[in-house]
Amino acid sequence: MGTRRGLGEELWFCSPSAKYFFKMAFYNGWILFLAVLAIPVCAVRGRNVENMKILRLMLLHIKYLYGIRVEVRGAHHFPPSQPYVVVSNHQSSLDLLGMMEVLPGRCVPIAKRELLWAGSAGLACWLAGVIFIDRKRTGDAISVMSEVAQTLLTQDVRVWVFPEGTRNHNGSMLPFKRGAFHLAVQAQVPIVPIVMSSYQDFYCKKERRFTSGRCQVRVLPPVPTEGLTPDDVPALADRVRHSMLTIFREISTDGRGGGDYLKKPGVGEARL
Repeated sequence: MGTRRGLGEELWFCSPSAKYFFKMAFYNGWILFLAVLAIPVCAVRGRNVENMKILRLMLLHIKYLYGIRVEVRGAHHFPPSQPYVVVSNHQSSLDLLGMMEVLPGRCVPIAKRELLWAGSAGLACWLAGVIFIDRKRTGDAISVMSEVAQTLLTQDVRVWVFPEGTRNHNGSMLPFKRGAFHLAVQAQVPIVPIVMSSYQDFYCKKERRFTSGRCQVRVLPPVPTEGLTPDDVPALADRVRHSMLTIFREISTDGRGGGDYLKKPGVGEARL
């Protein structure tokens, strides 16, 4: 028994991979557990965007468990009293920490429909008003987006979209899908870009590395869409992506998030 315990201790202290898998398992399991606690509280209101405040309150402490410092800059750029569409880069499930740190009132994410079936987390998200779309059915996704545009205007709701469409670990940003920009143009509401710095100094899925560190979340000035038409969407998406990528590189190499890995030739350049 003593030998087995010694080997376990050696595995924990010497193997970054063991720490990585343990931390990720606890991260996901803890979120599911917190969702179980949130469900009965949220169920009092039923499906309501105000329930997102409850989820946010219950999730804010997770960064302390992992020794991750989240620094928010530019929060004054959020429009004070109107609907808008938030677009943010998407690196991993840890994006949840930055999102909860800066999430404005009456703002809900647009998520892939598969999340709805993620046990207690899916039910908690549904109760909080998260908008689910089936990306495999283009017609359904377009219909949902049209409904969301009406909801933005009639119910004073903001939505959070990851326009890359999937998690991206390559140190740059994938080309943006245009759904969020069509939504903003259709509703004639501003786009608020949010950039989270690279996690590479404390988290890397490929290397199975997860330590403590810091992340900067930068809220950029809103981009107006008044007067724009669907024909303007491609240029709008490219312009927003360019501004976000510029800030991503800046805050990922300034010592407050990310690291100098972005300086390596070719990294972050391939998709421009």
